Amino acid sequence: MRKTILSFLLLLLTACVTPAQEATSLPFTLKPLGNNVYAAIANPKSNAGSNSGFIIGDDGVVVVDSFVTADAAKALLGEIQKLTKLPIKFVVNTHYHLDHVAGNGVYAQAGAVVIGHKNLRGWIHTENLKFFGPTPKPEQKSMVEGLFAPNLTYDSALELFVGAKPVVVRYYPGHTGGDSVVFSPDAQVVFAGDLFWRKTLPNLIDGTTDKWAETDAKLAAQFPNAKFVSGHGDVGTAEDVKDFEGYINDLRAAIAQGVKNGQSGDALVASVTAQIQPKYGKWDAYDYFLKRNIADTEKELRGEKKIPQPSTP
Repeated sequence: MRKTILSFLLLLLTACVTPAQEATSLPFTLKPLGNNVYAAIANPKSNAGSNSGFIIGDDGVVVVDSFVTADAAKALLGEIQKLTKLPIKFVVNTHYHLDHVAGNGVYAQAGAVVIGHKNLRGWIHTENLKFFGPTPKPEQKSMVEGLFAPNLTYDSALELFVGAKPVVVRYYPGHTGGDSVVFSPDAQVVFAGDLFWRKTLPNLIDGTTDKWAETDAKLAAQFPNAKFVSGHGDVGTAEDVKDFEGYINDLRAAIAQGVKNGQSGDALVASVTAQIQPKYGKWDAYDYFLKRNIADTEKELRGEKKIPQPSTP
């Protein structure tokens, strides 16, 4: 059941990075968003795997997410150090998935405090194993066990200050049950993590899609003029967030109708695809994720989906 996600993750981990590429190019495109806030948008088939970014304050830097490899994190650290000599004070993980946390140790070694929602700390070393299938290899287990987990967690809200510059961290449900959104008020930039994929079909493996759609509606309404840094895809706007919410709602509606009509398996896939393709067929990862999205959401609507559960204190 995990084959598609596993192959996707392995693609990120093994990606496409030749020695010549490492020597001559960065695995991401750095985009200034104003007021010393930057997005690091993963280049296709690079060893970044997902988006990252950072906020330069008066006395330090806040980094959001740390890519799928330590090498990509080191590359971004180098670019930050070209822009400022201030230390990396904080790294905020938007969620536990491997492609957003594997570079944590690079920043921890540089003296940063790693922050995540309270559920993330446990899941980073347990739930990430599922991406390697039912029998992870010893080296895969070792890699997951060696991930640097957040050493500061929060429940619903956290406010950081880098000098006088505030950085607001908030929990929102939907993607994993442990997702953080990071907001820079003076720059009007929202780092949404995987709660927002710009014109890209998402990974729904842990998703509760009704809550996810509600979250995106809230974010778009709360930050109508903000720049949104997606977890995957380019920087977007509130309208792009609404478009992504539309995909989730359209997917749910199409599957619910199919289930109501007694469809399952290939018949359900064909019915849903016919409704989704005209509007979303040109989005990135459409061919890769659509069938998986249908299967995951069908399980969710039937009450059969297994999602991560918070550990008991």
